[in-house]
Amino acid sequence: MAQNTATSEAPAGWRVERDSMGEMLVPQDALWGAQTERSHENFPIGTERMPDEIVRAFAQLKAAAARANCRLGHMSRTDADLIGTVADEILAGKLDGNFPLVVWQTGSGTQSNMNVNEVIANRGNQIAGERRLHPNDSVNMSQSSNDTFPTAMHIAAVTAVRERLLPAVAQLEATFRRLEVENADVVKSGRTHLQDAVPISFAQEISGWRGLLEGSAEELEASLAGLYRLALGGTAVGTGLNAPEGFDVAVAEELAAATGMPFVTDPNKFRALTGKDAIVFAHGAVKGLAANMMKIANDVRWLASGPRLGLGEIAIPANEPGSSIMPGKVNPTQCEAVTMVAAQVMGNDATIGFAASQGNFELNVFMPVIAYNFLQSVRLLADAISSFDQRCASGIRANRERMDHNLRHSLMLVTCLNPYIGYDNAAKVAKKAFAEGTSLRDACLDLGLLSAEKFDEVFRPEEMV
Repeated sequence: MAQNTATSEAPAGWRVERDSMGEMLVPQDALWGAQTERSHENFPIGTERMPDEIVRAFAQLKAAAARANCRLGHMSRTDADLIGTVADEILAGKLDGNFPLVVWQTGSGTQSNMNVNEVIANRGNQIAGERRLHPNDSVNMSQSSNDTFPTAMHIAAVTAVRERLLPAVAQLEATFRRLEVENADVVKSGRTHLQDAVPISFAQEISGWRGLLEGSAEELEASLAGLYRLALGGTAVGTGLNAPEGFDVAVAEELAAATGMPFVTDPNKFRALTGKDAIVFAHGAVKGLAANMMKIANDVRWLASGPRLGLGEIAIPANEPGSSIMPGKVNPTQCEAVTMVAAQVMGNDATIGFAASQGNFELNVFMPVIAYNFLQSVRLLADAISSFDQRCASGIRANRERMDHNLRHSLMLVTCLNPYIGYDNAAKVAKKAFAEGTSLRDACLDLGLLSAEKFDEVFRPEEMV
């Protein structure tokens, strides 16, 4: 609508809702109210909606706040239970479609907070058959958007990392462990600087990939400590105005009990409202995982390059035709998807870092974009890792013949001769073999540095790993 001006009579398909600024026309079947509708009309910016993870975190928060207010004697059990019932419907996805607001709104996320408040109040009143709940006085009791949005952001971030990202990492770790066992006897050439290096077992190479994932998982777990601290109870500026004594502790306890996660109240609400270093730190761990996945995916596509003119040391599943013009071409598409996701995560990290620095005085007003980028990073990375595992990594097969051929023709095998002929002489052997296109054995014998018998005794690539 170009201009929403409500009157006492609403046109067909609409109803009149009121807030502190007056009347608004709201779609008849929508559960949101006047404030949500104002934001919906005032911010026609982009297509990026507030993430579902934030909406569900708000639902958990509102239910916990209602229970805490009830514990402290400020809300009836009936109203608290009613809010909890609607929150459960939101968590179950039954009210999807009632949260239309975009990310590009007020930097405190006020409209999204009110969106949830209005939906819970209106749906709760439907269930009760009477107007028992008010968006501000009931659902938002003892709260401010300034302390609820950072709380919802922390809940959503922790939940996403624990329930989506870490399981995906563990899944790929398990695949690599299996591949290590299957390839324990495969010896191949190592590579440094993209140049031939001394031998390595394929299992050792895979163990390096697994180790990167294990390290990232440890870093992710460690980064969650700051996110367990909640701003709720700080209200508008950190002073706790209009929140009853003990509310902050009580609501953190309720959230911990409901989620099974060790949430606690942040002891310094002034820091909690304006500082976003905890989520910057956590996303740093996410970015670290993205960097590791970029390396793993690149290693896999290098090793699979070919099939005839590249390294060709491994085979990966062929998932789809790779070219619209070159028949029979198959590309490492899963690897490429992972690397693109990693690039996106690194861009998101820059956005989060800049946004987190904008904590002017008592409030950071870049929170929706922080939440959006963090959750996008986790969602994309978890999906990419799972897809890479299922459609690529799980089907990796060593090309044993190619690995052995490359190994036997590597000049860097000369390194095993260092203890017998010295570094300088070993370098002469390598250079002679390369220049003349001969074997290390022939070059060494031609230079008279070792006997044939001694060379065969000490030159054992399989024992160099």
